[in-house]
Amino acid sequence: MTGPSVTHGAAVTLAARLAQATERLRAAGVASPRADAEQLAAFALGISRARLVGVDDLPARAAERFDELVGRRARREPLQHLTGLAGFRYLDLAVGPGVFVPRPETESVVGWAIAALPSLPAGPVCVDLCAGSGAIALSLAGEVPGARVHAVEVDPAALGWLRRNVAASGLPVTVHEADVTAAPTASLARLAGAVDLVVSNPPYLPDADRDEVEPEVGEHDPPRALWGGADGLDVVRAVVALAARLLRPGGLLVVEHADGHGAAAPGLLRADGRWVDVADHPDLAGRDRFVSGRRRAGVAGS
Repeated sequence: MTGPSVTHGAAVTLAARLAQATERLRAAGVASPRADAEQLAAFALGISRARLVGVDDLPARAAERFDELVGRRARREPLQHLTGLAGFRYLDLAVGPGVFVPRPETESVVGWAIAALPSLPAGPVCVDLCAGSGAIALSLAGEVPGARVHAVEVDPAALGWLRRNVAASGLPVTVHEADVTAAPTASLARLAGAVDLVVSNPPYLPDADRDEVEPEVGEHDPPRALWGGADGLDVVRAVVALAARLLRPGGLLVVEHADGHGAAAPGLLRADGRWVDVADHPDLAGRDRFVSGRRRAGVAGS
């Protein structure tokens, strides 16, 4: 459904244009039509969303750009692909085709991990497995004093975005090109038994959900970042196994999972035998969202 174009002409105020765009996006099934319309208008003008209150109308060129962007959003192209940025905690990350767009629920995962860090040594060694855009790794590097952070990603397109964000941030993050489902690379093997914190947002959607996800996800997020096998836990299992090799005794693992994995994900860690203090945690909406556990001492990591 394309809907009517946003009306141009000097007599139409920005308020009217936003109202038209909001209705067009609502009709297209966009979850936050007003917020998206405002963000696209601000992007077309090259200003912050907060400054829209001081704008009466869009100049002709900005109005044309706004109309184009609204049309693309109505076709369910992700807002972050249109603006080129995704906000995550205190970061603005460059994103686009080929990399998973970080979600607000992952912010609570990172926040919990950071809050747990005082129980770990100062200047912790941290690893972000399945790093994607670098949202987790860069948050740890920016918010944890003295943290030595490693970001692990295998997909070539995602690696490009990761390296771009790390370079732009100026934060001390080491990027590793490695597959968490395969044997550790030499660079990762050097970290074995020396890591204090592993955090991961791996692909965790069950394959059967392919026809149920929203177009922004199914048509634009890279499949490799979404699908986790029949039960959604294939890569989670690999993350748990790799983390057991990387973490020192007492080191902390935090893994995001699907909201249907509230029992299965903790069950994986408990059955593995290398973890203690296993617990599952909800996100801000009260849905089961991530599991944590500490590396047991005296149990082989391989």
